[in-house]
Amino acid sequence: QVQLVESGGGLVQAGDSLRLSCAASGRTFSTYTMGWFSQAPGKESEWVAAISSGGYTFYADSVKGRFTISRDNAKNTVYLQMNSLKPEDTAVYYCAAAPIMSRITTEARVDYWGQGTQVTVSS
Repeated sequence: QVQLVESGGGLVQAGDSLRLSCAASGRTFSTYTMGWFSQAPGKESEWVAAISSGGYTFYADSVKGRFTISRDNAKNTVYLQMNSLKPEDTAVYYCAAAPIMSRITTEARVDYWGQGTQVTVSS
């Protein structure tokens, strides 16, 4: 069992930065692939970024070059550094965990979810 708790969301202006954190419980955190999804109002959830247990990272095209995912296994925490934020990045961001990379990009195949943190980017 893994419990995920996100933090770090807020209201920022276009061009600003935010860092989201996701604190995980459980001794098996380091073995999980971790990811972030976003869900904008009235839209379906979208996969944003993922990091494997070995540290390999993958990004959606919409955030490539602007967002960076990282993890600190000693702290059981995964981060999403969000730079050059745009109004279209406004969404609730969810932390996710899956046992393997091939499952982390598909919402229905994720094992564990956080409660979400709101990110609002004003123009």
